[in-house]
Amino acid sequence: MKARLAVVPEPQDVYASFAREIADEIKQADRERRELKLIFPIGPVAHYPLLAAICNSERISFQGVFISLMDEYLDWQGRPVPTTHSLSFRSSFEQFLNLLDVELRPSDAQWVVPDPFDIDRAERFFNDLGGVDVCYGGVGVNGHIAFNEPPVSKYGAISIEEFANSKTRVVSLTPETFVINALRSAGGDFSDFPTLAVTIGMELILSSKKVRLYCDGGVRQNEAIYQFVKGPLSVSYPITLLQSHPDTIVLADELSAAKALNVN
Repeated sequence: MKARLAVVPEPQDVYASFAREIADEIKQADRERRELKLIFPIGPVAHYPLLAAICNSERISFQGVFISLMDEYLDWQGRPVPTTHSLSFRSSFEQFLNLLDVELRPSDAQWVVPDPFDIDRAERFFNDLGGVDVCYGGVGVNGHIAFNEPPVSKYGAISIEEFANSKTRVVSLTPETFVINALRSAGGDFSDFPTLAVTIGMELILSSKKVRLYCDGGVRQNEAIYQFVKGPLSVSYPITLLQSHPDTIVLADELSAAKALNVN
């Protein structure tokens, strides 16, 4: 399978597809009696209540599922934001776990969050398990996957190969990501919005057997999705590095995919 774009009518169709995809992946692994190793995003998040409802209804257990979150916000000193912070990704994931019936939840040892003070944690986690089966995620305004922001700087160039081999690291949010995320998550309140994050690198994402990205952002994702479908390979739009991945699907609603759909 080549990397491709799939389109559904509305954002709610994106969320329903996202939840159903994860549930079916877990069920398939359970039937085959194998461990399932996944990367999860916190953004999009609207699919998580749907996923919990499906799992509770169909008795889908996370007993054999191992998960790393993609990233986490850091405060101005480079430390993970506390779980009491409204933007804590760890807290968001724990809220999802709490929606699952107790007997279906993974143990604490089955999931990790990237840690700036244990920078290789996610890589070790997956190396010990034999690699990533599926990387799930969203797409940033500039085409970033996780917080792999475009490494464009007047102080030096990062090649496509270097960027593709990038590992977990601390990053500064680009101005466009900062503004978009603050608008979406805090209504434009920039006063307590993080400017740093720790993120898994492109190496883990590109090494995943499958990559599934879900887009519900409307016009803010038009250019990124267009670049995935039509653009050249470039670190300026990190999503383009997935063009040659053997099994990538980007699923978007019609508004988010409008530019890609309207250009021959």
